[in-house]
Amino acid sequence: MDVVENNISRLLEGLALEENPDLCDFTLADQNEATVARGVTPSSTADYVPITKNTVTYIVMAVLFNSNNEVLMMQEAKKSCAGQWYLPAGRIEPGEDIEEAVKREVLEETGLDMEPTSLVMVECASKAWFRFIMTGKITGGKLKTPADADSESLQAKWIGNVAELSLRANDIITIIERGLQYHIGSEDQHPCILPAVRPHKKLLLRLVICIRSKSSNRVHILLSEKTEVHLPLCEINHNRNLHSTLRKFMVEIFGADVPAHKPHGVLSVEHHGKPEATNDGFLLTVIVAFRVPLEEVFPIDKYTWLQVNQELGNRILARLPRWMTVPLNVIR
Repeated sequence: MDVVENNISRLLEGLALEENPDLCDFTLADQNEATVARGVTPSSTADYVPITKNTVTYIVMAVLFNSNNEVLMMQEAKKSCAGQWYLPAGRIEPGEDIEEAVKREVLEETGLDMEPTSLVMVECASKAWFRFIMTGKITGGKLKTPADADSESLQAKWIGNVAELSLRANDIITIIERGLQYHIGSEDQHPCILPAVRPHKKLLLRLVICIRSKSSNRVHILLSEKTEVHLPLCEINHNRNLHSTLRKFMVEIFGADVPAHKPHGVLSVEHHGKPEATNDGFLLTVIVAFRVPLEEVFPIDKYTWLQVNQELGNRILARLPRWMTVPLNVIR
């Protein structure tokens, strides 16, 4: 099982895996079959294909700070919200990866060049809507002034107190607060994690499910033995929120009476977007921990527990406290 432990170690570092995505344990077709078996009409078709700016919406947003802990804001030019302020943000274009998109949006809306250093939050909602919020450092450019106003923005400023501004939406307040925490390093927090560039044709959710044994206090990780051993992987139902997919997958693995557990956050994001309209999916790895011991949890059928080595187990446990993974905000 050295390969499995090496894969888990890579995920803890935010890196991609070379696993075969066709090893999906719970496809949309499987989910629809389970839904029909309960006498309910499925909410999505099994042949869904994510296509950027068509059947899936990817948003990038930048939360950037200067040495005075001021946040970079831009003033909207769009008619619907002209004059209001917001963080630099926008849709990923076809053929772009996440880092390319956030650098482009920051340059277009603020006039500054930025180098991404880490994800600080991932947000998602139903209807295949995902937002990747990144921080980074300014590497050049010229701050946009009113004289530089264009269709992208009216101007940009470093702001110390966003409460003094007329905001386009208040959803960025929590994002700014989290971004500042990460910027100043006010507490233990996750390492720098950048999106891993790896192509995917579907919207996928990978789970690192961990639990401790009462008898040995050792950490165990759940594995799927479908065809070949791998971490549990399922297709995301694009018409429902991510919590719905996670809940159904956990029931698929452990049965209707799945014991108490908690998703702690994101370990890695894999996305490429190239070639355009061919690889517009992505893969999100989330760590989940049971609140009861191993002796009380029994996976069904093709799933089994693996006791990992002590050092890796300690590394996994170290990622369970708050802020030690990238926060996942599921918007209902």
